[in-house]
Order: sequence, then C-alpha cells, then structure tokens
Amino acid sequence: MKDEILYRVQKNFPLVIKPFEQIAKELNTTEDEVIKILQEEKSNKIIRQTSAIFDTKRLGYKSSLVAFEINADKIDDAIVILNSHPGISHNYERNHKYNIWFTIAISPQSKSDLEATVELLSKLTKASDYILLPTLKLFKISVKLDTTNKQDKKEKVEKKKFKDIELTNHHFNIIKEAQNDIEIVSEPFKHIIEKLDISSDDFFSTLQEFQDAGVMRRFACILNHRKAGFNANAMVAWDIEEGKEGERIGEIAASFSAVSHCYLRPKYPTWNYNLFTMIHGKTKEDTQSVIENIQKEIPYKSNMPLYSSREFKKIRIKYFSDEFKHWEEKYIK
Repeated sequence: MKDEILYRVQKNFPLVIKPFEQIAKELNTTEDEVIKILQEEKSNKIIRQTSAIFDTKRLGYKSSLVAFEINADKIDDAIVILNSHPGISHNYERNHKYNIWFTIAISPQSKSDLEATVELLSKLTKASDYILLPTLKLFKISVKLDTTNKQDKKEKVEKKKFKDIELTNHHFNIIKEAQNDIEIVSEPFKHIIEKLDISSDDFFSTLQEFQDAGVMRRFACILNHRKAGFNANAMVAWDIEEGKEGERIGEIAASFSAVSHCYLRPKYPTWNYNLFTMIHGKTKEDTQSVIENIQKEIPYKSNMPLYSSREFKKIRIKYFSDEFKHWEEKYIK
C-alpha cells in the first residue's frame, strides 16, 4: 500500500479540503492510514516537499540549463557562490569536461538579464568555459517515480491547450503561499486559506485557474530520488537532427515513462547534443535498459549519459521573494 500511495501523491494532488481522505477512497484504505504512511515517509526524508509546482516561464521568469567547466580545485568555492543564487534550483557535478550543471531562473523584476547573470557567475566562480542551454522545445516535464514497479513502460504525453490569464495581486498572494511545503494533516490547506483570509472555494478555484492556464503544472509530492531507491539518475544527451525531424524524435523519447524531462536545446561547437532526456532508474542497469530501448526507436548520431556524481542543490524556487533582490544587491554593482 505504501508504494501505491507514494505513486498516487506524485500525480495531481486532490485540490479539496481533505485530500488524503479522497486518496484513501481511491485506494480503498483509510485517511488515517494514508496520513500515517506519508508522515513516516516525510520523516524518513523520502518525501522532499508537497506543494504547488509552478511553471517558471509562465510566471515571467527567464530560465536555462547551464554547464560550467570548473577546475577541480575551484569547485568547492564555486559551489558556495552558485548555491547562493536563489534562482538556481538544481546543481550537480556530472562526468564530463563541462562538470558543473545547474538550472537558473531570473526574476522578471531583475536588474540583470539571464545571459549577463550567467556571465557574472562564470567570472565569480572562475569557470574556464560555459554553455547556455535554454529550452527550444519542451516535450515533457513530469517527475513521477515508479515506486510500484507496475506502471507501463510507455505513456501518452498530452499536448495541452492553456487558457489566458492576467495575474493580479490576488494571484501573486496565493502563489507565494501555495509554493510552500504543506503539512501532512487531514486539512493541510486550512492554515493557508486562513492566512490569506479567503474562502476555500476561492483558493481551490484559483489553483484550478492556474492549472488551466499552465501557470501551475500540478500540485504534488516530490520525492527524494536517492532515498526513494532511485540511485541511477542520468541526463542523457542525444545528437539528433534539428527542425521538424528533431521535434518528431523528441516526442518519441518523451513517451517513455522513465523519462521525466525531455527538451530540445541548442548545439555549440564544443557541444553537439541537442535532445536532453532525464531518466530515473533504481540501478544503472535499469537506466541503461531505458536508454537502449530509446535507441531502438529513434534515429540519432550519438548519445552521452551524464550521471550525477554529486548533488549540490535541489530546491523549489521561491517565486516573488526578496531573495533575488538581495542577491543582486550583493553581487551586481
């Protein structure tokens, strides 16, 4: 039952007053049992966070994957600087000349742009070289670790059409609260609704509005990959055709359930891979099996699995916080 519950809460979380009661009904168990299991998994640090997962771009932030080449003797100092930036949510050491890989987002209120900020970080960290790898085409972004070992190997990736939305102060206030980790209790949204001084109908209908507009991808539990037993997580980069053919290939790669992220990104003279797939496996053999299955279905020139040797940072960005302003006041003169 534990594995079924963990898989269920990674999907769309019930946006109702008593979400765990609804999950319990779906899984033919009790609310108390669901809460007990999730509290234990939270205590064991298998559950990293339970919150709204917002779309960085749709909130007006500029973001990119970045790869730095940093000498081994400079890595420790570099990590302190990189991790201090509130827009860097993921930061890993990987097995390549470009050895430090991170994702960065820049606030719409920033006094610097994305390119200038990355250039500044490269100087502060004494990086020998770097490449900026923004998303050219997004095929999939949805981390759902198969804790049950019962899920299909392939899945249909829906192409969603989103409604327009004009964000107001009311929306921003809800975003600031909904992005925070909720407690695993019977009514986890109660204190947020009371703090915002709004009705539960207003709160849940606004979250649904966010989802319909693509501002919120979903509300879900995020698991700690390694503590959940997924120890072989590889970012596999592929050299494929560009243009329409590249988009067709990307859609095939995204259909594999073990692929959580799938993007097209730019090529460089020093980096000729343009399709990126993030693959999660419990062992390297599991991950390699997924890679080999993708290889059978897509045309490609070469690929490169980049395993993370060290995780330096993995957090959710705090949107519309003062942390971005404070960082820029310190580093941007």
